[in-house]
Amino acid sequence: MGNIFQPSASAGLLYWLYCVATLLLVVRVVLNNRNPVKTFAWVMVLLFLPFLGLVLYFFFGRDTRRHKYIGRRSLTQIQQRSHLYYRSHECVDTPAAYAPLVAYLENSASAYPMPGSEVRVIADTTLFARELLAAIGAAEKHIHIQFYIFENDEFGRSVRDALVAKARSGVEVRLIYDSVGSWRVPRSFFEEIRFAGGQVEAFLKVRFPVLGSRVNYRNHRKVVVVDGKLGFVGGCNIADRYIKGINGGCWRDTMLALRGGAVHGLQTSFLIDWYFANGSLVSGGAYFPPCSGDGGAVVQVAQSNPVGCNRVVMSAFVMMLATTRSYAYVQTPYLMLNDTVALALKNAAVAGVDVRLMIPLRADSRVADYATYSYLGELLEAGVKVYLYEKGFMHCKAIVCDDAVSSVGSTNLDFRSFFYNFECNAFVYDTETALTLKTQFLEDQKMCRPLTLREYSQRSFARRCLESAARLFSPLL
Repeated sequence: MGNIFQPSASAGLLYWLYCVATLLLVVRVVLNNRNPVKTFAWVMVLLFLPFLGLVLYFFFGRDTRRHKYIGRRSLTQIQQRSHLYYRSHECVDTPAAYAPLVAYLENSASAYPMPGSEVRVIADTTLFARELLAAIGAAEKHIHIQFYIFENDEFGRSVRDALVAKARSGVEVRLIYDSVGSWRVPRSFFEEIRFAGGQVEAFLKVRFPVLGSRVNYRNHRKVVVVDGKLGFVGGCNIADRYIKGINGGCWRDTMLALRGGAVHGLQTSFLIDWYFANGSLVSGGAYFPPCSGDGGAVVQVAQSNPVGCNRVVMSAFVMMLATTRSYAYVQTPYLMLNDTVALALKNAAVAGVDVRLMIPLRADSRVADYATYSYLGELLEAGVKVYLYEKGFMHCKAIVCDDAVSSVGSTNLDFRSFFYNFECNAFVYDTETALTLKTQFLEDQKMCRPLTLREYSQRSFARRCLESAARLFSPLL
């Protein structure tokens, strides 16, 4: 008789253990004092999705705001060279209207405004590939390279082989890749760099199930620094599709090539991540060679991460949109907006600013495509002009305002970039750079189809249902 009832007793024990665990998690979610809507959503998920709710919360729900990314003492030591360079040029010339933006980035992210910066826009991914390989080949002292995606394809192997050659010649090579973004790359791909004397680290290694929650927090940055004199930052990764395009169309992306003071900011960004991934503190004058600091643009290199309460790049975008008076041109591959950014875009348009938003006609993910379209209606109603890029895939992450300030980097206008990813953007205060990005936007616009509110309103009921369903998953995409 005991054998008959044993299974139900075990099931009952498991049921009560599950109930206790769920209630404890609900209490924890409430005590985190997050956004009430987000808190309520997670409570509903935990209560009404048995077991699946626990799994979803484990991977995507835990709050990292109070976690430490890097110790204050180590951070100060890495940043000191950039700080000294900045302090040696107290008279930094930036547009008066954007003084609050400059101060915000400096105070919230130690993104010092670096004068004497040379900025060059690279709007051709093939050209970027050639310049990256040329820069690696010309390196004399060190190469620091960080990308979300490294693929084991023609472009990926050419970069890997160039790094192997430089490591063998005695050049310091440090490489960071994202554990999830480069998931499919075999270990042997990076081992060749290690065998040649280079150092390679995966950022936030994912080892299921112990560190499974790390899947949600990815390093999406794209940063290259060569000899402390030349740097690259933007949206391009190391994979053939970034050069050859997809689905018969081109891959449209933007990178910045930086020299001068701005490279100090990029170097600091990389070395902070290197300390986190490798545990070794790399600093000193050899990695921050002197530069004149005369003339040129002023650049702030800002890191954004899911740790702490500040969402640096997102907040900076909002400040740019609130300050602009003439125009704001925005390019992004994914558009999944929280209320703050959506309101900033709409307010600027209602105030008479020429707000133009360029997105791909079709995203590289059907779910992301549907989710993106669900956000366009309210923007169109407010007067935002939406352009659908038809020539290929629009992957640029760029904003330019009023011929005065611009930002290029790795940050998309979506929940993942704003709240979950480690991102890096360069904010440039320079008329020439702004005009170059503006001209490029207008050239890209020729490859676009404008989306009107009337056309948007005529979408089928089935399409609207798919968009609304996809929108529910926006924070996870």
